[in-house]
Amino acid sequence: MEPSDTPATQLADLRRRIDELDDRLLELLSARGRLAAEIGKLKTTTATPVYAPDREHEILQRLVQKNAGPFPESVLRAIYRELMSGSFLLERPLRVAYLGPRGSFTHLAAAGKFGSSVEFEPVADIPAIFAEVEREHVDFGVVPVENSTGGGIIDTLDSFADTRVKICAEVLRRIRHNLLSRCPLERIKRVYSKPEVFDQCKQWLLETGLLDKATPVASTSRAAELAASEEGAAAIGSALAAELYELPVQRANIEDSGNNVTRFFVLGRELARPTGDDKTALMFATAHRAGALVDVLDVFRAEQINLTMITSRPSRRRNWEYYFFVDAEGHAADAPLTRAIEAAREFCTYFAVLGSFPRATEAF
Repeated sequence: MEPSDTPATQLADLRRRIDELDDRLLELLSARGRLAAEIGKLKTTTATPVYAPDREHEILQRLVQKNAGPFPESVLRAIYRELMSGSFLLERPLRVAYLGPRGSFTHLAAAGKFGSSVEFEPVADIPAIFAEVEREHVDFGVVPVENSTGGGIIDTLDSFADTRVKICAEVLRRIRHNLLSRCPLERIKRVYSKPEVFDQCKQWLLETGLLDKATPVASTSRAAELAASEEGAAAIGSALAAELYELPVQRANIEDSGNNVTRFFVLGRELARPTGDDKTALMFATAHRAGALVDVLDVFRAEQINLTMITSRPSRRRNWEYYFFVDAEGHAADAPLTRAIEAAREFCTYFAVLGSFPRATEAF
C-alpha cells in the first residue's frame, strides 16, 4: 500500500474537501442573509409581516422535492427552519408567546417552529397568549389545540370565542412524557401536571398507584417548578424541563400511546395566503332546532370538502348553546370552500373563519 493510500491520508483528504465545501456554504449563507436583510427593508416600507407561513411552506416543499439525498427530509427541514429563523433576526426580530414557564411542550413546539433566533415570551395561561397576540404585545403565539389520544384542549377552544386573532399555521409535535422527581416513586406524595397530561398517562398512573396523587396545574413546566421546590413532589413533563429544573427522570416515556402527538396552532393577526395544501378552521353555532347541524355539514358534503376534525364546546353565553369547531381541507379563498362557507352561514346564528393555514405534514 502506498503511503498516500492509507486510511489516515484518505480521511485527511476527505476532511479537507469538507472544509472547502464549508467555506463555500458560508459564502452562500452570507449572500442569502444579505438578501433577507433587503427583503426586510422592503417589508418595512410596505408593512408586510416578517413571517409568511405560505412562503415557509413553499420553500420547504420545494427543497424536499429537489432533495436527492443522502440527508432525509427531516434533516433538511430542521436546517432550513433554523436558517429562516436567522433571516427573521436580520429582517426584524420576532416575539413569540407560549405557555410557560420554560420547558413546557408548547415551548418545545414554538422553538421547533420558529428556531432559536426569535424572542420567546413565556405566558402564564392559554387565554393570556390570545390576549398578548390581540394586543400586539407579541407577533405570534403558540397554543396546543388537540392531542391524538386526549382530544381537544379546552382552554384553547374556549379562547377562540373571546378573541379576533387568526390561526396562521399548525405544528405537530411528538410528545414523550417523563416522571420528574428528586425522590423515588414510593416516596412521592403529589404529582403535578396539566389535566390533559394525566389523561394521556392514565394507565401508567393507575398501575403505579400515582393517579390518586395527581394535582393539576397550568402547564407541565409549572409542574416541574413545583416539583423542584417541594419535598415529596413529582411532575410529568418534558426532558427539557428535567434539564432546566434539575430534576432526575425517574421514569421515561410513561404516555399510554407510543404515537402520542399534540397539534399546536400558531396565532397571528392575519390569514396565511393559499399554498394549494391548506386547511381552514371554522367555528359556528347553529339554530336550536332538530337537524340544524346536519344542514351545515351537508353544505360541505355537497361541495365535496373533507372535514378533518369536528368538536364542540358550550358557548358559556346561553344555556344549551354550543360552538362547533371544524377543520376543513382547503383555503377559505378556494372557490368550493368559499361557497360552502357562505351557504353554511344561512343555517348558523354565529359563524367565524378562525384561519386558513398550510397543512402540517409531519410531527417532529
